[in-house]
Amino acid sequence: MHAIRVSKTGGPEALEYVDVDKPQPKDDEAVVKLHATGVNFIDVYHRTGLYPLALPFTPGSEGAGVVEAAGSGVRDVKPGDRVAWAMAPGAYAEYAAVAAAKLVPIPQDVDFKTAAAAMLQGMTAHYLVTSVHPLHEGSTALVHAAAGGVGGILVQMAKQRGARVFGTASTSKLGIVREEGADEAIDYTTMDFEAEVMRLTGGAGVDAVYDSVGRTTFDKSLNCTGLRGTLALFGQSSGTVEPVDPARLAKNGIFLTRPSLAHYTKRRDELLWRARELFEGIQSGKVRIRIDRELPLRDAAEAHQLLEGRKTAGKVLLIP
Repeated sequence: MHAIRVSKTGGPEALEYVDVDKPQPKDDEAVVKLHATGVNFIDVYHRTGLYPLALPFTPGSEGAGVVEAAGSGVRDVKPGDRVAWAMAPGAYAEYAAVAAAKLVPIPQDVDFKTAAAAMLQGMTAHYLVTSVHPLHEGSTALVHAAAGGVGGILVQMAKQRGARVFGTASTSKLGIVREEGADEAIDYTTMDFEAEVMRLTGGAGVDAVYDSVGRTTFDKSLNCTGLRGTLALFGQSSGTVEPVDPARLAKNGIFLTRPSLAHYTKRRDELLWRARELFEGIQSGKVRIRIDRELPLRDAAEAHQLLEGRKTAGKVLLIP
């Protein structure tokens, strides 16, 4: 089969399109024929070595397809099932062997591309607004990169829970932020988002800041987190945040967390709950998945260049 392999960490050129053996399932695995693969920033972190994986490896943490074979101990899925997954490696390929416990069923009226585009970013948004800092009617939230994959879904889910939402984006993407439902779209290229949030909240700050950007936004994100609010740093697209003096949290009794989707889908019942609510939202039209573009699997390097260059507004998919 064809797959993308990383033999040496580095830039996008490290993503090599190669022929490899088709995987065989272990007792607790299923082999899935991929119809679509989601591209995420965690794939960039794996490629560069920021999040190290044993070399060589096939990147890709999210995909959707059809079960072709199942190991002897698998009971949750069977050949022919339409499935999707997130937070399991090896999706940049025509086939992937995935732990069966990671697979979730795709409803019949949800297509493979939507499922692949939704899993990682959609469940990330879900755990942030339901578990990390549960939002409710009257809550206030700041969402960075609000025109991006996670950011756009975050805005939608936060609004559905009754929150007042401020979203940051570059000038060209402010319209997308408004389309997703944000109450205020803040242009971080021309405005001081901290000053604007504090102005809009009368100096109180927000209950929750959902920050996937990291280094360039962290200090101001912390400054506009309100009384007993939460700063959830769930990504670092601009780089790693410098060490923080915990005494800085004392100003408002702030909760600072660095969560991952893996922490919030570790139990299978929790994984199925999040996936079920996500797909129900998609089926009802309450959650809209924005697919920016589709590229052939062999063009994985281009996909990474687009993602790192902030040239996308929504999901990038690789099609085997």
